[in-house]
Amino acid sequence: MAIRRIKAFFEFEAAGGIVLALAAIAAMIIANSPLSVWYEGFIHAPVAIQIGNFAIAKDAHHWINDGLMAVFFFLVGLELKREVLIGELSNVKQIILPAGAAVGGMIMPAAVYLLFNYNEPEFWKGWAIPAATDIAFALGILSLLGNRVPNSLKVFLVSIAIFDDIGAILIIALFYTSELSLESLAVAGLCLPFLYLLNRRNVTSITPYLLIGVIMWIAVLKSGIHATLAGVVLALFIPMFDRTDPEHSPLEELEHDLHNTVAFGILPIFAFANSGISLEGAGVAELFHSVPLGIAAGLFIGKQLGVMIMCWLIFKLGISTMPRGMNYKQIYGAALLCGVGFTMSLFIGSLAFAGDTTLFDERLGIIMGSIVSGIAGYLMLKVSLKDNISGTSVDLTRPH
Repeated sequence: MAIRRIKAFFEFEAAGGIVLALAAIAAMIIANSPLSVWYEGFIHAPVAIQIGNFAIAKDAHHWINDGLMAVFFFLVGLELKREVLIGELSNVKQIILPAGAAVGGMIMPAAVYLLFNYNEPEFWKGWAIPAATDIAFALGILSLLGNRVPNSLKVFLVSIAIFDDIGAILIIALFYTSELSLESLAVAGLCLPFLYLLNRRNVTSITPYLLIGVIMWIAVLKSGIHATLAGVVLALFIPMFDRTDPEHSPLEELEHDLHNTVAFGILPIFAFANSGISLEGAGVAELFHSVPLGIAAGLFIGKQLGVMIMCWLIFKLGISTMPRGMNYKQIYGAALLCGVGFTMSLFIGSLAFAGDTTLFDERLGIIMGSIVSGIAGYLMLKVSLKDNISGTSVDLTRPH
C-alpha cells in the first residue's frame, strides 16, 4: 500500500514542484536552526578531482551549480531540440504569441528591477534575475486546477517557458561570462566536429556523446563561460531519429530517462543548496533593500505587465489570434504564473552576486516575488476557470 502511494505521488503532475518546494523550505529551516553550522559545512565542503597535474577543485556548492545543473541544462537542450523538430516550435504560426509574450516577460521585469536600482550602478548586474520563469513550479500550480484547464492554456504556458529557457541560456552566455581562456575555448570547439560526425554517422549509442560531452564540459568550465552551457550544446547533437529504426528516438529515450533524475534529484539538491537564507540579524534595511525589492517587483509586476502588453499588441496588430478556448483572464493568470522564478532566478542570482555582498540577500526577493506570483496566478485562474467543467489533459510531468 505504501509503495503504491509513493509511486502515485511521483506520477502526480505537481510532484516535481512539491519536492522542489520542500527542499527549499528544508534549507530555510536548517539555515535558521542550530544545524546551520552543518548546512554551511555541507555547501562549502571542498571537493576535488585530480589526475596528475590536472585538477578541478571547488566546494560542493559550485559542483552543484556548475556540474549537476549542467545535466539540467542538458535536459533543457534536449527538450528544446524536440520541440523545434516535432513539437510546439515546429509550427511558426503557433509560436508567435508565446514568443512575443516571453520576450515581453523578460524585458519588463529587467526594466522594473533597474528602476528600483537606477541610482546604484553596482547592483545593475542583477537585472536578469527576475527575467526567468520556473516552469516546474508554474506547471505544478496549474495542475492543481485539474481538468478544468484548457489544453490551449497549458500549451501557451509551456511554449512561453521554452522561449524563456532560450532567453535565459543566451543571457548567461552573453552577460555572465568572466575572462575568457582561448586555449580552453579551443579545446571545447574541437569537440564539436567529433559530435557532428557522430550525429551524421547515425551513432545512436549515447556513451560516445557523453564522453566527448564531459571533455567539453571541463573545457568550458576552464574557459570562463559558464559550464552549464556545455549541456545545452551537447544536447543539440543527440540524434532525434534513428535512420535504421524509425520507431526509435535516442533523444526522446534519453529525455525520458533523465526526467525523474532531474525533477526529483538534481533540482531539489540545487534548491536545497541555494535556498538556505539565514535571517539572523536581518532587519528592515536588508528586507527592503532595492535589490530584493526590485527582484520581487520584477517578478510580480514586471512579468505580468510584459506578458500582457505583448499579447495585447500582438492581438491588436493582427499578428496572431486568441488561442481557442482561452480569454484575457486566463492569459492574465498565466502571466502571473510566469512570475514564479525560483530555480532559474536563483541560478542567475548566484552568477550575478555570488554572495559578494552583506547588504542584502537577493534570494529574499526571489522567494517573495515567486510566492506572491504563484498565489495570485492560482487564484486568478481558479476564478477564470470556474465555468470550465472539463478540459483536455496534456502531460505536465516533464520539466522545462
